[in-house]
Amino acid sequence: MTPPLLSTALDLAARTVPVLPLRAGKVPFGNCRACRDNACGGRPNMKTSGPCYCPRVCHGWAAASTDPAVLLGRPWAAVWVQAQAVAYHPGGAGLTVVDLDNTEAVMRARQTLPATRTVPTTRGEHWIYRGAMQSANAVRPGVDIKSSMAYARWLGPGTGTMTDLPEAVRALADKEPSTVRPAPRVITVPAGAREENCRHRTPAYLDRGIAMAEQRITEASSAVHTTVYRTFLAVLSAHGRCGCLTDTHIARLFTAAQAKGESSRHCTDAWANALTRLGL
Repeated sequence: MTPPLLSTALDLAARTVPVLPLRAGKVPFGNCRACRDNACGGRPNMKTSGPCYCPRVCHGWAAASTDPAVLLGRPWAAVWVQAQAVAYHPGGAGLTVVDLDNTEAVMRARQTLPATRTVPTTRGEHWIYRGAMQSANAVRPGVDIKSSMAYARWLGPGTGTMTDLPEAVRALADKEPSTVRPAPRVITVPAGAREENCRHRTPAYLDRGIAMAEQRITEASSAVHTTVYRTFLAVLSAHGRCGCLTDTHIARLFTAAQAKGESSRHCTDAWANALTRLGL
């Protein structure tokens, strides 16, 4: 008997929507041993829409597939039994999801965005447009954009007629910086700490550290608030004094935390508290 979630996934794949299973906590399954800590490089394989050449359910959105042979294959079969939800890669299907996380965000969208297909969520709505763009978190209070390089939970087909992606949605990401980044950024560099040959300037060293931090947050099964704070503290302790940590690195950490249900405000507060504790 085919598990219900797998049946849903196969139906979506038949409509050229790349899908992947989610485990408890609405997060992707963790990396396999070969891909752990980003050892495989984490680069999507453009031939299969998956990561590197790993046949397993690794790397979140990059693992999403429309191939029934992949979805039904042995590496994925056991995962569907454990899965708690189905997710899809909107950008891979040529779609953009405006994730409205609360009633206030929904009300603002009704006043400022063109009507399109809507799907009710636990606290708000998904507005789905035809067309892909770069994803962005916290573009407005309670508003995330999920499209390229992101995943969204499948919550049903929704209602209403899907319309083309409007400039008003693109403008959400273009006109106002995402609050996923702490502002102002208050990392200070002690005198003499910046070195011409700083080891963090080796991309592999810093990228590995950030990837490990992302995975630590993603795999947290409890005490998420504490895990996020301690991870931020560890990253800043290792990389916060030399000036090599960039806004892009910080955004990756905030994105991982928000995928676990943390709010933008909590991420900013946890980052600020970690800075204070380290005297940065």
